[in-house]
Amino acid sequence: MPVLLSVFYFFYFSIIGVYIIFMPKVLSMVGYTASEIGIIFAAGPLVRFMVPFAFTRGLKLNVKSFNFALLIMLASSSLFYFSLDSFSMLLVANIGLGIGLSLVLPYIELISLNHIGKERYGKIRLYGSVGFVLVALVLVKFLSSPDIALNYLLCLTFVTAVFAFVIAGNAKDVLNQTQEIKNDIDILGDWKLWLGLTLMQVSFGAFYNFFTIYETDHGVSLDMTIYLWTFGVLAEIVMLYYQGKLLRNNLLLILQITTFAGALRWFLLFLFPQNLFILFFAQTLHALSFALFHSAAISYLYHLYKHRSLAQQFFSGITYGLGGFSGALLSGYVYEFYPEYLFLSSTFIALLACGFLYLWGQNSKIKLVS
Repeated sequence: MPVLLSVFYFFYFSIIGVYIIFMPKVLSMVGYTASEIGIIFAAGPLVRFMVPFAFTRGLKLNVKSFNFALLIMLASSSLFYFSLDSFSMLLVANIGLGIGLSLVLPYIELISLNHIGKERYGKIRLYGSVGFVLVALVLVKFLSSPDIALNYLLCLTFVTAVFAFVIAGNAKDVLNQTQEIKNDIDILGDWKLWLGLTLMQVSFGAFYNFFTIYETDHGVSLDMTIYLWTFGVLAEIVMLYYQGKLLRNNLLLILQITTFAGALRWFLLFLFPQNLFILFFAQTLHALSFALFHSAAISYLYHLYKHRSLAQQFFSGITYGLGGFSGALLSGYVYEFYPEYLFLSSTFIALLACGFLYLWGQNSKIKLVS
């Protein structure tokens, strides 16, 4: 199972690399405005936010629904070929891909935490970061037309779906364990926690959707921008490999520290968009603001709630879904009308995330389940 999970993460995050790094640039190349790009890339996260609530209304998270999500992923990645010149069709393609991604990754994360534990999770998950950085380094050399990015997207989605299908078939017991567990997740009661986690992802909207455009607009070459992406992911890989001991400590404190590190990172990008030394330093903070934050968050929720599968679905849906939707939409409009303040807005949002996580720790009675 560890080998299968490693290969899945490798190809899954290769898809994310194509989608995040190159697709916004592709849409910019064919004439879409910043606000249109923001709306298009907000569609998938919005659906990702809505999907988990279906499981509270009777939809079953099982192998059948998981495999159906894989089919949706494949169909949506194919649809990009026919929708590049149509705003409405691009929305449909992003919505379909959002549905597929919203179901697939949380299930795999649950399998990983069950089979290998939070201490070893990073050493498996880091293969996703390797896939992300490799596709960035390779595709930047061949991205001469939009079709090339679309070819990568489809091929990587197909391989990912194959390995996910095999993993699901060998881990049916993971879902069976949670089918009869009562839902103990109180989003409204625990709103400070969930708002803090979500705002952190809102702050990433500018980075995920406009970092490549932002840097190239400031005179940094596309090649150098890809190297900045790559350097951040290398820092992420190092953190994932060595984070096991850190995750044995206070997970909530880690979340508070990493959100503050995120605010510092965005502030540096705001102040020094052309200073390569500062930019590379800011990218080292990806180890904290993404890698350690993500691992600490899924581990914290895994031990906070008894309904672990649904907790992971809500984490994916609310934080990466609603947070990603809000961040993409907000950053699109900020960059179109106030481009110089793009990452300053992200700084304030990340600081708010840190503040709400601090308030959650101060004002709530936290009981972790074994």
